[in-house]
Amino acid sequence: MPNLSLRLIPLAAWLLAAALSASCAPAQEEIAPSQGKGHVVVFVSGIAGPKHDKALSEAIAALGYDVYVCDGRQIAKMPGGNLRAAVQAAQQLPHALPGKVALVGVSLGGGISLAFGSEWPDLVAVDIVWYPATGFAARLPGFARRMSVPVLMFAGEADNFENCCLIETARAIEASAKANNAPFELVTYPGAGHDFIKGGMNYNAADYGDALNRTAAKLKAAFASPGDAPAGAGQSSNF
Repeated sequence: MPNLSLRLIPLAAWLLAAALSASCAPAQEEIAPSQGKGHVVVFVSGIAGPKHDKALSEAIAALGYDVYVCDGRQIAKMPGGNLRAAVQAAQQLPHALPGKVALVGVSLGGGISLAFGSEWPDLVAVDIVWYPATGFAARLPGFARRMSVPVLMFAGEADNFENCCLIETARAIEASAKANNAPFELVTYPGAGHDFIKGGMNYNAADYGDALNRTAAKLKAAFASPGDAPAGAGQSSNF
């Protein structure tokens, strides 16, 4: 697949990301489960960086997962290669259970996770993307047909941030996925704008709480195996 870094977001947002990345925090950080080991969640931040998305990554870790937080601005420099390297590094973490990982991406990170991770069934158990940058989809004929990892997408119906994450594009991806029997689920929130997570510029407690509960359920299902409850199965998903 060709390098998609410049297709994921409009040029203005890309230039902003490049400028910010020069002074960003370390590209990766592990948030280990409170005890023992956990299934791995690779969390890819948005354009504002991991600190901005910290409440969400910590909420996922609180479910009992071993969360490997990556700076989406750094991943975007070579998205396919960097994301795969991050997944492989996360699988070697001291608190990681063996096996596939889950991807959770936000905005820029969601676009990267969707573009690449959804085609890696050998590495990824589930791909959960929050208001992802989706402009690339219109330029990639047959993208949904190649989707082979279960995808859960959250989108605000009033999201017009840089025109990167429009609800019309999300619905077009949904329609294409349905036509190709791809494992794709879209959940939309009327009136919600971009960055509706806790600490975000358009934080909406109800929408954030619903999406977080759905994330918890999707992760639990992805890691479930007969006779073996997944990490976080006995913990509350209400935040």
